[in-house]
Amino acid sequence: MRIAMLSPIAWRTPPHHYGPWESVVSLLTEGLVVRGYNVTLFATGDSETTGTLHAVCPQGYEEDRSVNAKVWESLHISELFDHADEFDIIHNHFDFLPLTYTGLTTTPVITTIHGFSSLDILPVYKKYNDTVFYVSISDSDRAPELDYVRTIHHGINLDQFDFQPEPDDYLLFFGRIHPDKGALEAIEIAKACDKPLIMAGIIQDEAYYRDYIKPHVDNQRVTYIGSIGTVQRSMVLGKALALLHPIQFDEPFGLSVIESMACGTPVIAFNRGSMPEIIEHGKNGFLATDYYDAIKLVNQIKSINRADCRQTVIDRFTVDKMVEQYCEVYSLMTEKVL
Repeated sequence: MRIAMLSPIAWRTPPHHYGPWESVVSLLTEGLVVRGYNVTLFATGDSETTGTLHAVCPQGYEEDRSVNAKVWESLHISELFDHADEFDIIHNHFDFLPLTYTGLTTTPVITTIHGFSSLDILPVYKKYNDTVFYVSISDSDRAPELDYVRTIHHGINLDQFDFQPEPDDYLLFFGRIHPDKGALEAIEIAKACDKPLIMAGIIQDEAYYRDYIKPHVDNQRVTYIGSIGTVQRSMVLGKALALLHPIQFDEPFGLSVIESMACGTPVIAFNRGSMPEIIEHGKNGFLATDYYDAIKLVNQIKSINRADCRQTVIDRFTVDKMVEQYCEVYSLMTEKVL
């Protein structure tokens, strides 16, 4: 089976540090190649794959600000559809815009919806609801107006995450520095618990960081270490007492949550979005109702068996499980098309 895999071009595939959609695309692509699929990855020119790389944009527009995002997104998507008839399946991970090209080919298209940036984009998905196969990344992130062939949770490569049975005494915030992710709330929870906090992730909202986060960063009680790569990520996650995930929006999935668990580190998350699908309260972490509840739960974190956190990922969130589920969807698609 010949598959065209359309990755975003904000970052390289796989990303050097940040790039959750690109990370999932890479893991899926490499897993399919191992299973004998003929995969062409449409991504940035500096991307790496054991499949066939097809690129028109040399580098991600978040890594090279001279790259005009809209121009190169248009060239990138149209390049795939110029070659659409060469493939048996097109797998779109590039949000809603590629859907507008699907009428130009008879090749079946599957779109993994990695979340809705706004309800304003929903009319595009609704227009192509009867012609494109939709996969959701959590049950909580399904739009009732759309039809889905399956929910497939993200998986990760366990080899990249070392289990750490004995943590240090710090709390961790690992995610975008943005109000949605609750970066300030994490600082407030850690201070209320009298625990040092390490913060890792890209600064997505510069004004928010400058006005609300940076004044707390003293490299003692609050330390910001920036965006971290694979090796440092495993150690920082694994040695944390707990990951604080006080999200302020209904998060579609949350890769950092399962990455933390893979290292044995339990997660204290606000009970929103997909969190109840990932966290079993009292088993691999806690679901907090609010700031005050989170503070109480930090004091109970040692009741969590860190081995249970790792086992959750082994049982439910490995890359092999994710790839196998997509293979099943591909088979279903070809049966329906035939």
